[in-house]
Amino acid sequence: MQNFTKSLWQVVFLLLVIVSLCSHEAFAQTTSISGKVTEDKTKETLVGVNIVVKGRVVGTITDLNGNFNLRVNQAPPFTLVFSMIGFTSKEIEITESNVSNLQVTLTEASILGQEIVVSASRVEESVLQSPVTVERMDIISIREAPQANFYDGLKNMKGVEMSTQSLTFQSFNTRGFNANGNVRTVQLIDGMDNQAPGLNFSVGNIAGISELDLESVELLPGAASALYGPNAINGILLMNSKNPFQYQGFSAQIKSGIMDQNTRSNPTTGFYDFAARYATAFSDKVAMKFNVNYLRADDWQANDFRDQSLLNGFGIENGTRETNPGFNGVNIYGDETNVNMFSVAQSLVGAGVLPQAALALVPQTFVSRTGYLERDLADYGTKSLKLNAALHWRLNDNVEAIFQGNYGAGTTVYTGADRYSITGFNIGQYKAELRGANWFLRAYTTQERSGDSYAIGIAGQGINEAWKPSQQWFGQYVGAFVQARSLGQNEAQAHATARGVADQGRFLPGTPQFNQALEDVRSRPIPGNAQGVGARFVDKTNLYHLEGSYAFKDIKFADFVVGANYRVYALNSERTLFATDDDGNEFNIREFGGYAQGSKTIADKLKVTASVRYDKNENFDGQWSPRVAAVYTAGKHNFRASYQTGFRIPTTQDQYIDLLTPQARLIGGLPLFRERYNLNNNPAYSLATVTQFGTAIQTLAANPQFQQQVFQQVYSQFPQGTPPNDPAVLAAVAQAIPVVAAQQNQGLKTPYRFTRFQPEIVRSYEVGYKSLLANNRLLIDGYFYYNRFENFIGGQILVQDRFPGSGIASDLGLNLLSVNSRNIYSMPVNREEVIKSYGWALGADYQLPKNYTIGGNVSFNKLANLDELAEVGFIPSFNTPDYRTNLTFANRNINNKNIGFALAWRWQGEFVWQSSFVSPAVNTQQLSVMPAFSTLDAQVSYKVKSIKSIVKLGGQNLFNSSGYRQAWGNPTVGTMYFVSLTFDEFLN
Repeated sequence: MQNFTKSLWQVVFLLLVIVSLCSHEAFAQTTSISGKVTEDKTKETLVGVNIVVKGRVVGTITDLNGNFNLRVNQAPPFTLVFSMIGFTSKEIEITESNVSNLQVTLTEASILGQEIVVSASRVEESVLQSPVTVERMDIISIREAPQANFYDGLKNMKGVEMSTQSLTFQSFNTRGFNANGNVRTVQLIDGMDNQAPGLNFSVGNIAGISELDLESVELLPGAASALYGPNAINGILLMNSKNPFQYQGFSAQIKSGIMDQNTRSNPTTGFYDFAARYATAFSDKVAMKFNVNYLRADDWQANDFRDQSLLNGFGIENGTRETNPGFNGVNIYGDETNVNMFSVAQSLVGAGVLPQAALALVPQTFVSRTGYLERDLADYGTKSLKLNAALHWRLNDNVEAIFQGNYGAGTTVYTGADRYSITGFNIGQYKAELRGANWFLRAYTTQERSGDSYAIGIAGQGINEAWKPSQQWFGQYVGAFVQARSLGQNEAQAHATARGVADQGRFLPGTPQFNQALEDVRSRPIPGNAQGVGARFVDKTNLYHLEGSYAFKDIKFADFVVGANYRVYALNSERTLFATDDDGNEFNIREFGGYAQGSKTIADKLKVTASVRYDKNENFDGQWSPRVAAVYTAGKHNFRASYQTGFRIPTTQDQYIDLLTPQARLIGGLPLFRERYNLNNNPAYSLATVTQFGTAIQTLAANPQFQQQVFQQVYSQFPQGTPPNDPAVLAAVAQAIPVVAAQQNQGLKTPYRFTRFQPEIVRSYEVGYKSLLANNRLLIDGYFYYNRFENFIGGQILVQDRFPGSGIASDLGLNLLSVNSRNIYSMPVNREEVIKSYGWALGADYQLPKNYTIGGNVSFNKLANLDELAEVGFIPSFNTPDYRTNLTFANRNINNKNIGFALAWRWQGEFVWQSSFVSPAVNTQQLSVMPAFSTLDAQVSYKVKSIKSIVKLGGQNLFNSSGYRQAWGNPTVGTMYFVSLTFDEFLN
């Protein structure tokens, strides 16, 4: 891999040299242009106006007095393009060799429908005529958003849903199948995929881009693989930073406020956010920029203490630690470890610790260990540091070289199969790029380091084991329970007594013993070693990526774009997270792909676009991703229709994870794991099958008539005259009942049938409409889509007999029902069912008089064949409400008094959240309901031109300190109040 990296950078350097040597500009005529740019009505000078030569990379900006000077190595004629956010762009043709005192005026204009986007087709086009749905945030909407940061502002876009796992960790999604750390969406920052290559979550708002350096955000909801490759199956988010040639000067932002949520340890706490940016052009050839952004806060807390065990007849709402011996709190950890008391009693009888007669006193009740609250285990001291530096070098008027480094580090909390304390996590992205007006060649690497991150649930279990091993704890519990029952206590009293005995001396949060145990557990990699359980996960995986794109300019028949990419994942978890090969080395994963696109406009009415892409991962068959789209323009009405195929290559963890956790061994879906864990010869059973089998046994065993039948069979084997209530008789009957019940339910025990592991595919159909009406004051945008998912990748929990052929318990499948005699695997598999979903969205924005704007959108998403999937026991994890809506009202400059405001209200309906974090019983019964909620966000801003600053006062989720949750097990998000002061030398 080091050789590959070295070769990659050698190629980049060689290209730079070639481009520089091939430059002919030393012999070209130089044209000088100077002048001033002012606002049309007020005649005030405009600072920071972007001026470029059309079709080339050379350009400049206006200075603090509105003046500009530009040297172009080209003889006239050519065209200058003057542009600035909030103003209508203007093109001026230069026909003379040297022009001085050029006077240019720009007109302030509504930006409704005026945006130019590149994400939809990889070439510039009007957002009104985009062949697919595009949502966009520009500098003004980012600045004016009534949220504390731009990432929170994404939820104002139609169809966008968020999953908040902590203050700085949110996942966005569109069109269903939402998830924490969503792997069905892609985030690009300046063309770099910022998904953590080993841990597989996008880090866009943990260690991504500073808001001060953000120029625009473009979102394509739905499939986008035809142009952007693997994994852009549910959407792609492109974040573009400011070019230091175009955005110069010093800017800084100080933001502070309070976070309030009434169930936190300390309900009201402060947060602090500082950012600074400096950019300068040393000449018209070289420019640099530097960014720093630091945030610190006490995080939102996950305080859902409901019982998700569903054991012993208790449910989510009525189970508590006091009433349910098998209690398993959602955000309580260590209490996932549970056993059947009767099984423990049988073991104690077999070891001679308890008399045979004790079995008659022990019920078939599940008991769990006492757990710890998340707040006692997690690091809620959220920190985020983002650093960025970039050098832009215009090798000539046609080519710009970019060398860029982004580094982020922080502490946050993330929800996956467990809750994870991401402590000391850091990620670096380093890029070299050559860019022309119609092409680019880009090479970058992503370097991920997990730091001291650890699994919170495993930490809770590890502390319990460090204090007292579970085998000892459960033995003490059952022994104390038998003794309490012998003394006449009822079952509830006996359980309370038994837990008190077993928990005596338990490490309590905040004590030196607890703190030391937590430190020891989180310092050991998962799953641990001879010294104890380990909760720390180690990942140092790197990604290496090379890609290029070229748009043909001189073909008159049609417009064509071609591109290709090559990437390598170098897995490195120090042999803790990923499987190793026969030599003990972790795997590398190689992928390559290429695409071609053609577009043709017919009679200035119909624009047809067709593209196709091919991608190949070394572990899977190649994938073709076609897209056909058309836009028909009739006056101001734009009708669009498209068909495209998207696909998702299984993540690095889906392919190669091999991790033992307290609940299960997580394994990849590749064939090597079936061989490694003997799943082909020692059959495994789906958890649903085992649950059905166990429920049938338990139901039959509880039937009095059946119990009497078994009693007669067993009693007939004892010597005549033996009393029916003889302890030996009762014990033998108790042992025989599950055996006979299992014998009568063997037909339910069907082994799981494996299929070939393949990439996930979606076939997406979409129609849409976009128009700018009412004298360009009303923007309407709507769409309807229909998706067909094939080879859908979902989690599958499998149960395997740990001791095959060990006797009657193995032969009858009873080993599958006991944690002490079974193996639990969790692995990704392809579903055979075709999953169908559909939805629509409609948005409208209206420009009222005096700069007031009002807008709203509503979106609808639905699984079309949910009932069909339920019949086969498939849990699709759609995780999306039927309806969500947004309403906005704003004015960025009231009566030209430099005062602005914005209001945003949103609502989403109730839905069921399904994931690997939800307990299997709750998942199966679809009880993990996320309630409907609404929020109100607001901000008021004042532009102080004399000090080139903007003061902003705002609040999120106003008047709702009780808060809301967006996913099962995630924190409760309360109210946030903030004030910020932003200084910008150019006020841009």
